[in-house]
Amino acid sequence: MDLRELVPALNDFASLSLAASWDNVGLLVEPSPPHTVNTLLLTNDLTEEVMEEAVQKKADFILSYHPPIFTPLKRVTWKTWKERLVVRALEHRIGIYSPHTAYDAVPHGVNNWLAKGLGACTSVPLHPSAAPSCPAAGTHRVEFSGSTEHLDTVLSKIKDIQEISCLTTFPARVEDEEQTRVSLNCSQKALLEVVALLSQNSLLYHKTEILLLQKPLLPHTGMGRLCTLSEPVSLSDITERIKSHLKLHHVRLAVGMGKTLESPVKKAALCAGSGGSVLKGMEADLYLTGEMSHHDVLDAVANGISVILCEHSNTERGFLSELRGMLAAHLQNKINIILSEKDRDPLQVA
Repeated sequence: MDLRELVPALNDFASLSLAASWDNVGLLVEPSPPHTVNTLLLTNDLTEEVMEEAVQKKADFILSYHPPIFTPLKRVTWKTWKERLVVRALEHRIGIYSPHTAYDAVPHGVNNWLAKGLGACTSVPLHPSAAPSCPAAGTHRVEFSGSTEHLDTVLSKIKDIQEISCLTTFPARVEDEEQTRVSLNCSQKALLEVVALLSQNSLLYHKTEILLLQKPLLPHTGMGRLCTLSEPVSLSDITERIKSHLKLHHVRLAVGMGKTLESPVKKAALCAGSGGSVLKGMEADLYLTGEMSHHDVLDAVANGISVILCEHSNTERGFLSELRGMLAAHLQNKINIILSEKDRDPLQVA
């Protein structure tokens, strides 16, 4: 499959518009075209060891869940390990793509896989995603009415403002007077300019309505999950379920104030990776994530919420086995997809 066909297909699998605004997702390293992809290597973290594995296995493309390029690179030399990843990728004509939080948000993504470790449950996103393209443009709608003599000059000035769309005029009867109704969509920045312009004409300004354009929420899509178990399970048993699902011998557990290992867990809030900011303030019996700050754990415990920490990438890596099959089907088995054997969490229990 040509890279220019593969990248749109990956974007269709999980829209990059669902990724967090701070994230760095999509195609990160592109060999010069044309570039045919026969073998795709899946990894959670792209380390130098994984890059060497990709070279040895003659991979043409690496899908790394975590973006290996996150903060801007000022140069590409042999000095730092992330720069060396880019050098090696280009030398061996290997493309690099990262979906990261786009795969967190989708219904068939990382968080839904993590939720399977709890047992039978229903789940909803903690922070639902909004439809990226509805409404088509603008964050606000501005509507006002006036006579033609008042509107002509104002409209000519409004048309010079950037980030305005869907500008329409239509006849309207206001207070038994034939007038023209104006409707437009605009960005937050443009809204300030429109309001400043209309405020210069009191007749128009006092007949102005401003509406916030709400984007509809996408079902089952968003960051984190709030899971309601079909039957309550003791904290001790839910801990063992999670260890089994993640294939871990040990996790870190903080028992909520007033709770014990036998206390029932009915609701669990979870977030793969580093979930402190996503889970904060959520009402649940249990928080499940890879890592949280010490003080976030203290806050949860003080509120009677138990916390299970599994280390960051341990809550993500197991998803890749499931992802392999889904991607193969999505790409119509046109590409050989292999899992990295060198990818592992950098932390271990000593």
